[in-house]
Amino acid sequence: MSGLRPLIHDISSIQPDARHGKVRVVRGLLIEIVGIEPFLAVGSRLSVATLDGRDLPVEIVGFSETGALAMPYGSVEGVGVGARATLLSRHGAVYPDRSWLGRVVNAFGEPIDGKGPIRQSSEARLLRADPLAAHERQRVGPRLDMGVRALNTFATMCRGQRMGIFAGSGVGKSVLMSMVARYSSADVNIIGLVGERGREVKEFLEDDLGPEGLARSVVVVATSDESALMRRQAGYLTVTLAEYFRDQGAEVICLMDSVTRFAMAQREIGLAGGEPPTTKGYTPTVFTELPRLLERAGPGRQGSGNITGLFTVLVEGDDHNEPVADAVRGILDGHVVMERSIAERGRYPSINVLRSVSRTMPDCHGDGENALIREARRFMSTYSDMEEMIRLGAYRPGTNPEVDAAIQYHPKFEAFLSQHKSERTSIEDGFKQLYSDLATGPADLGSVTMPTSDTPGGD
Repeated sequence: MSGLRPLIHDISSIQPDARHGKVRVVRGLLIEIVGIEPFLAVGSRLSVATLDGRDLPVEIVGFSETGALAMPYGSVEGVGVGARATLLSRHGAVYPDRSWLGRVVNAFGEPIDGKGPIRQSSEARLLRADPLAAHERQRVGPRLDMGVRALNTFATMCRGQRMGIFAGSGVGKSVLMSMVARYSSADVNIIGLVGERGREVKEFLEDDLGPEGLARSVVVVATSDESALMRRQAGYLTVTLAEYFRDQGAEVICLMDSVTRFAMAQREIGLAGGEPPTTKGYTPTVFTELPRLLERAGPGRQGSGNITGLFTVLVEGDDHNEPVADAVRGILDGHVVMERSIAERGRYPSINVLRSVSRTMPDCHGDGENALIREARRFMSTYSDMEEMIRLGAYRPGTNPEVDAAIQYHPKFEAFLSQHKSERTSIEDGFKQLYSDLATGPADLGSVTMPTSDTPGGD
């Protein structure tokens, strides 16, 4: 049967009756197609024959009074007036297979890792599928070990939870994602690199992700030089593959870097189609598509797996209140804030745990673990409030016992939150280390018991 799958795929993709139109106008990245408008809808895919012999795939993004408006998946060079346009399909779909694990594909699901062709299944998965209905979903499951101390203790994630990683450029988002992909207890990683720098893709695959992480991952790549449609489709393909493995019963982590570049691609498409720009030039469809994309992650139906989502948000100019960041924060189940000032002093991952929130806490921990977190946060907050005075030498030791304790604990907390990308720490070991750090100082741990793996929120 496996040998017939490519044939089944080819037969199923054949159109029962070919429809042909022609190009009427090319304006910038917009191609107007006439002659087959009654057979087209927004999202339909066509192939345009260029003068240099290429078949350029395009997608319908809107309609005008005179024809259908399409945008290309590649360069419009060679497209001329009168060029033939052939209808390929009315809905974008892929045919994923479990053998895709360990492979790197483009936004069409085609291999780009030089390892030869990949198997296509006979099951079509729509790229723009609807999210599961709210009443069909399970509740979030037990906590998920991410292998990173700062996340496991201060921003703990549950199975089926969706978190955002909010950070500016160059503060270590990709390295944090690779650590989660290598060290988490999930079964499958689906990693979407949307609008990534081309030179960094190999570095991420070989240095950060490594063979261990790649073996249980599918990596979807659309680099920054590719068209807006390719970058947007990479986002859709990422969650589509996550849904495929979820429906097979796997615990899936969906990692996307970044949601902001997906939104920028949708902005380009919307503006080209004639949508009015709103805040910072983002079009209304950006804020329609974001929840449709992000809501596809989350708990699955009873008996299936879950999609635990980590979506990075590139905050422009380190502004955490810019439109995309604000919209995403309202959709997701928590946020992890990475700060440039922390990265500049050499602590990685550069997570500000006081500004990071997981909305499943404290229910996923036992009483002892919650008490430990509260005690650690109290001293971190005290130090943060007095940090400027301490660095300037304006604080005199002995003035406030609480501040003195915070100063004593600060190096321990910095060492605890710092973690090399080759190091893995389980949830249990992280809490034991945090307990040990607090027990060696002036904190009152009389009511705090040593955390164990046998807690109400344990996995």
